[in-house]
Amino acid sequence: MKILAFAASNSRNSINRLLIDHATTRLQQMQSGIEVETLDLNDYEMPIFSVDREHEAGIPAPAQEFFARIGAADAVLVSFAEHNGFVTAAWKNVFDWMSRIEMKLWQNKPVVMLAASPGGRAGANVLASQQMIAPLFGADLRGSLGIGAWFEGWDAEAKRLTRPEEIAALDDLLGQLVTPVQTAAA
Repeated sequence: MKILAFAASNSRNSINRLLIDHATTRLQQMQSGIEVETLDLNDYEMPIFSVDREHEAGIPAPAQEFFARIGAADAVLVSFAEHNGFVTAAWKNVFDWMSRIEMKLWQNKPVVMLAASPGGRAGANVLASQQMIAPLFGADLRGSLGIGAWFEGWDAEAKRLTRPEEIAALDDLLGQLVTPVQTAAA
């Protein structure tokens, strides 16, 4: 199974990237045969989306590549940084460009959404907004988890979460990401 993972942040020191790296390590420990491709949003910089730019030059190659990588994956794991209660400008731009390729940019893939935050609200606003729009954009949303008070629950030396309840919740979500949806018997 191929998992596409990324932090929806262009910060080189993103705690959401730390969470993605930790989650993918746990996922590979939980189940054999997991192949992870981790993307860096900094590799997908492009002009700010506008209809005028699209008409003049088409959809930028980085947006097409990101969209193709979602399509090639079996599932997606994303961790959202929260800027002023919403997604980062870097992710919003990639998202907007990809939506011009196909509105259902998640391509019906199983998706788990995470957020890491230094504050106690654990990215509640960004997760709520992304959960709300996920079905409109073709996500098979398997669940979400916010990790708040990051620096109190993260062991920087060992590069792992330390609070048992968050570890258990993350493991549960990761299991849901790689488990096929069961259909009800007729």
